[in-house]
Order: sequence, then structure tokens, then C-alpha cells
Amino acid sequence: QVQVVESGGGLVQAGGSLRLSCAASGIMRSISAMAWYRQAPGKQRELVAIISSSGSISYVDSVKGRFTISRDNAKNTVYLRMNSLKPEDTAVYYCSAQITELGGFVNDYWGQGTQVTVSS
Repeated sequence: QVQVVESGGGLVQAGGSLRLSCAASGIMRSISAMAWYRQAPGKQRELVAIISSSGSISYVDSVKGRFTISRDNAKNTVYLRMNSLKPEDTAVYYCSAQITELGGFVNDYWGQGTQVTVSS
């Protein structure tokens, strides 16, 4: 059974930093793209950053220059380093992993979410 689990959220003052981690575990063939999404109260979930298995990266404009996504393929883990945090970054952050299962099926697995709160 494949699981995706996030960690690292919390409360931080504006201008501070946090690092989120997300680990995929279980029996799988491979992991393709891994990504971070966020959803603020009353808003739609948005893609924050995505990294392919080869390391190609893309960010939403609002976090460029402040957030850094990276991954450790040996550990099936993706990270999101968030610097210069702003109150508008407050949201529940979700990790997503595109996983190829043993049978060859490809599914998107989601973590349970981790709260990030930035105080002004």
C-alpha cells in the first residue's frame, strides 16, 4: 500500500522560513512528478511547485525567488523550502506524487496536508 506523508508545517512570523517534507512509502515501480499544492480558506487549491523525476522545476509566480523545491529520489522524498514567508502564504499545503504501481498503473497519491500559518 502506497502512502504519502507530509511534515514540517507550523506557525511562523512574516519573513521567516519553514521546510516541508513529503515521503512516499510502500511498494511501487517508480515516482514521476512530485509537487506541492496549497489551499487557503475560501480559495481553490493551487499548484505551488512541481519537480519531475529528472529535476525539471516549475513554480507559481507568487513564490518564485522565495520557495525552493527539491527531491531525493533515493528516499522517495520531496522538500519545499519556504523563505521570506508572507501572510498570504498561509494555507494547508499538500504533497502529490505521481506513482507507477507494480501492475503498471499510474496514480496520483496525495498526503493529508500540513498547515502553514504566517503571522503578520
